[in-house]
This record gives sequence, C-alpha cells and structure tokens, in this order.
Amino acid sequence: MAENTTMNAAAYTAKGAARDKVALPAELFDGTVNMPVMHQAVKAYLANQRQGNAATKTRGFVIGGNQKPWKQKGTGRARQGSTRAPHWVGGGTVFGPTPRSYAQYVPKKVRALARKSAFNARAREDAIIVVEALEFDAPKTSQLVGLLGELGVRGKKVLILTDGVKHNVYMSGRNIADTQVMNYSDVSTYHLLWSDVVIIESGALGQSLDTADDENEKAEAAPAKKTAKKSATKKTAGRKAAAKKTVAKKSTKSTAKKATKRTAKKKGK
Repeated sequence: MAENTTMNAAAYTAKGAARDKVALPAELFDGTVNMPVMHQAVKAYLANQRQGNAATKTRGFVIGGNQKPWKQKGTGRARQGSTRAPHWVGGGTVFGPTPRSYAQYVPKKVRALARKSAFNARAREDAIIVVEALEFDAPKTSQLVGLLGELGVRGKKVLILTDGVKHNVYMSGRNIADTQVMNYSDVSTYHLLWSDVVIIESGALGQSLDTADDENEKAEAAPAKKTAKKSATKKTAGRKAAAKKTVAKKSTKSTAKKATKRTAKKKGK
C-alpha cells in the first residue's frame, strides 16, 4: 500500500564525506511495496537466464539397433525388435528433456511497479545511499574500495547505480566481491532485491546535493531579476508611448494634406 510520507536517504560526497540527508523523489519513493509483483518479476528474470538447451535422444535418434537381436520365435526369450529400445542399456530415453524456451513475459507496467516496489523496500530499510557524481579518470579498484570503506558498506552486497554508462567506474568495481556497478536505467527488480545496500548517484535521481547553494543563488538572483523586469517594462512602456506619438503625428499630417487638397480643388472650381 502507498504511504504519503516522504522518504529520506543518507547523502555523501564522492570521497565519502557525510552530508545532510536528502529527500528522495516522491514519484518513485511513495512507499509502495507489492510483494506478488516483485515475486513475478524476479521469477521471470531468473527464468529468462536459462538457456534451455538440455536434450536427450529417443530410440529413433540412437545409433544402431536396426537388426533384431534374435529371431522372433524359438529361443524361449521375450521377443525384441531393437537393442536401442528404452528398456535396453544404451537405448533411447522416454520423455526426456528437449531444447525449449523458458522465457516469461511480464508486462511493462508490471515490471515498472515491481522495480518501484523494490526501491521502496530498500528505502524503508534505510539501505539507499545518495552520492555525488563518481568521476574516475581511469579504472582504479582501490579508489572504489576506499569509497565503500568510507561509507561503511564493506562486506555487504553493494549495488552502485551510475548516472549513465561510466566505463571507469564499472571497471573499478568489476573485481570487487559482492559489488555490482550498472547504469541506473538498466537496474532490475532482481538486482535491487539481491543487494543489501544501493548506492545511487544524485544525478540519476534528478537531484543535486548542492541544494542549499542553489537556493542561496536563487535568492540572490531574485532582486536582480525584479530590477531587470522593471527596467524591461519601463523600456517597453517608453517604446509604446513613442509609437503612439509617431502614429498621432502621421495622422495629423495626413489630415492636413487632405485639407489642403480639398481647398485646392475648391479654388480650381
């Protein structure tokens, strides 16, 4: 069921320094946790990983056995038609596995609900950490290990979600046990439920950790915007007045011309 409470998450810098908690986006983190939908999504994900190439041979595909092992009558033994029958050693298999597809289809909206429920489940456990953008100049496993140590998540199953594809971050975490690095848009319900801690870049959530600085900048820019608006309105008012004056002058000139023409016509008569 959905809850109307806002969820907060711990926030850190890219080097692991603690910051004030941030509010998670309400459109995604609304408290919805649907267990049956998550079960369906995880079951379909695991089923779709299966290759389904197990195969056995029936008696028609086993080499040999074309001739009767003995004649039909006179031996005292049971009649046999082939040494490749299922009850013979080396014979075919009855109802054995054949190549098949284990793929399961889950509707798009159901998958989205399951993913949303997994995010909310981790948020309820305070298992979501928001960090600044991870910018690695080159793949460096020790750098990422140091960050995980600063966050206090070493020894746990950690899922790192980056804002877009970041090759250096992925290569840095590829060799760390129980750590997965992937693009935020590619994460599935299975990966979220597999992890103990989810580390998300602030940009992936559409947030910036410098909210206070941004607010101060907006507050400082507000009076400047007001003065700019006032000056702009004054300029537009002056332009309108000038336009009205020119129109009035043109109208007076035209009326004067018409009057002179009329007087000239009368004199000519």
